[in-house]
Amino acid sequence: MSYVIPAPNVPSLPIIGSDQRFPLRRVFCIGRNYAEHAREMGATVDKDTPLFFCKPADAVVTDGADVPYPQATSDLHHEVEMVVALGTGGRDVPVDRASSLIWGYGVGLDLTRRDLQAIAKAKSHPWDVAKAFDHSAPVSALRPATEAQPNADTLLSLSINGSVRQQTRLGDMVHGVAEIIAILSTLFELKAGDLIFTGTPAGVAALQRGDRFHAELEGIATLDGRVS
Repeated sequence: MSYVIPAPNVPSLPIIGSDQRFPLRRVFCIGRNYAEHAREMGATVDKDTPLFFCKPADAVVTDGADVPYPQATSDLHHEVEMVVALGTGGRDVPVDRASSLIWGYGVGLDLTRRDLQAIAKAKSHPWDVAKAFDHSAPVSALRPATEAQPNADTLLSLSINGSVRQQTRLGDMVHGVAEIIAILSTLFELKAGDLIFTGTPAGVAALQRGDRFHAELEGIATLDGRVS
């Protein structure tokens, strides 16, 4: 096929222990999936109506690259999250089959222009400018699900410049991974290559230029990087 402009590159993530890469299609995110984080943001959890939003696949930062401090904000916040990569998809996937869609796991940061998000909330506007900006989704290399499976006791944590900022057990999630996948599949047709950010615990705070971050999904994946 011939294009009138060069076709964009396919974003991808490295795979732990492999020279192959995981191609990215869409990036889905769930908000307010830890009750303590919802409270610190002055919100409540509506378990019957989970909050979803998206980031573009080319917002993913890979291979430990520096994260440029974004334009149009003076209040960039970190939100550490377990990331789930799908190897297959579907519509209206039942909860008891949802885990079979998972190809692997990683850890990432849902970076947020908090000042722009506050303005959007006040005006009941969408969150796109606060969440879906360039370089807003640093993600680790992926661990295949055949090699490791997180559970309710798995620790998710983030340190900034050596000090722990966020830490939780995955069992504190309001909606578990299978439930997130099942609900998303009633709203979108999920496909191979989709990523799902599964929510952040309490402790979100500002990042500054020069800050170094270390995110970890215990026993599965780590992510190290720097805000430039």
